[in-house]
Amino acid sequence: MSVRRWLVPLLTIFALAACGSDKAPQNASQAPASESVSAGAAEAGVGARQAGASASASPTVKASAGSREASAAAFVKQQPGTFGVVIRDRQTGTVWKAGNTTATTWTASTIKLAIATDLLDRHRQGAITLDGTDRANLDKALISSDNDAATALWNRYDGPGMLGRFQQKFGMRTLSVVPGYDTFWRNLRCSADDLQALMGYVLEKLDPADRAYLTKTLRNVASNQRWGVWAAGSTLSPGNKDGWAQKPVNGKTVWVTHTVGFAGAGERYVVAAMYEQGASGTLGKGAHAVSDAVAMYFGAPVPAKITTP
Repeated sequence: MSVRRWLVPLLTIFALAACGSDKAPQNASQAPASESVSAGAAEAGVGARQAGASASASPTVKASAGSREASAAAFVKQQPGTFGVVIRDRQTGTVWKAGNTTATTWTASTIKLAIATDLLDRHRQGAITLDGTDRANLDKALISSDNDAATALWNRYDGPGMLGRFQQKFGMRTLSVVPGYDTFWRNLRCSADDLQALMGYVLEKLDPADRAYLTKTLRNVASNQRWGVWAAGSTLSPGNKDGWAQKPVNGKTVWVTHTVGFAGAGERYVVAAMYEQGASGTLGKGAHAVSDAVAMYFGAPVPAKITTP
């Protein structure tokens, strides 16, 4: 065989190998793009462990963590509007943040998780008695994000009286009513940090039976809510409560797309993200942005394979 006849295929192989108008929430100033801090036992709500403790997450989550975090942080920073993501590792106590996690905006339907948590807590304590209709409404509010079901629960069980418990008991310190609006579940605002605290309460302080109900329910949400935390990937068994709505902010109507939930063996990671887009935003853009940020952090495929409303 001539040199030319074997050299051409070899070079080819090398080439292939190289190949509303009412007054609304004000945005907080932009926070640093990303930060990772070690949370104390009080914040984590679980016994603190050494950062080098063995991980129970899949190898995908462990690989190239610094690179994945940097990519996710850069992505969040590049998106228009106000975007904040916080992920807490309940095993190591490490908290990762990107964007602005303290800015408050309309909660949309994520607040339904707080309503459900409060009612389950009060029922467990004997303060109220949830009947079959209430239980069905809890399912509908969490699984299909049914607004009428949430309103029925809010009206029957003193919705306005829940706010203090949301703030103090669940740690949603900056949750409040949107100025100029009635005290109603659809008129509340909070931050990504608030949603992370809420999910932490569910996983670490709620009665085990009630926690089991919520984690199972959030893993079985309707197809139009399989985005956001869901983008962490099926191998991490995620669960989430999403929220999406068009709301008035500073005289303009904008889309908000939020997600709160968990991922990993034993619900290891608490995940919360809130995204308030500008006037040119859309539901699709927001849901995909929130999902892609989560997917980047966990090493899942991007663009994320999700189902949007």
